[in-house]
Amino acid sequence: MADVNRGKRPLSPHLTIYRPQLTSMTSIFTRITGNAMLLAALMIVWWLLAAATGPGYYDLARTVITSWFGSLIMILSLWALWYHFCAGLRHLYWDTGRGFEIKQAERLGIMVIAGSFILTVLTLILI
Repeated sequence: MADVNRGKRPLSPHLTIYRPQLTSMTSIFTRITGNAMLLAALMIVWWLLAAATGPGYYDLARTVITSWFGSLIMILSLWALWYHFCAGLRHLYWDTGRGFEIKQAERLGIMVIAGSFILTVLTLILI
């Protein structure tokens, strides 16, 4: 039987009243960074295949990867790697049954974001 009241029910949560929280945004961003790292992985595989193919093709791949766009992708992927690592540590902490209080969860989210930026900068300095 058809639901005759379908048009009168509100959406849940309604987009005009929903306020994203830090914990939900960091969780979503963990998934985004995990998928985004695939782009850098594909570029590295392409670079390795080009190195195995020959000097002409390798020069093309090296030019693309060392261009400003390639460097940007690699630096953002480095940040995504550190972000994903820090978020994984947070989840391991949560697996112990701790850190679920709102203030603690928000503090952990801030630590994940700050830690990923600090580790990225340190990595870039050391490389």
